[in-house]
Amino acid sequence: MINPIRAGLAFGIFVALAHAGWSALVAMHLAQKLVDFIFWAHFIAPVLRVEPFDAMRAGILIGVTFAVAFAAAAIGSVIWNVFRRS
Repeated sequence: MINPIRAGLAFGIFVALAHAGWSALVAMHLAQKLVDFIFWAHFIAPVLRVEPFDAMRAGILIGVTFAVAFAAAAIGSVIWNVFRRS
C-alpha cells in the first residue's frame, strides 16, 4: 500500500526542487546557455529565448508544479492501491 499523502509530498518536493533549480539557473543567467546546448546536441536550431528572472514568476512556477505533482502522485497512489487489492 502506498500512502497518497506521502507519495504526493515526495513527488511534489522532487518536482518543485527541479523547478527551483531551473529558476536558479535563470537567476544566474545560465539557463539560456543550457537551452542552447540541449538544442544543439539534438541537432535543433535554438528558437526559444529565456526571459529575465522574476521572483514572483519563479514562486508561481515552483508552487504550481508542486501542486500538480502532489495531485498526480496522490491520485496515482490511490489508483495503485485499488488495483493492488484486486
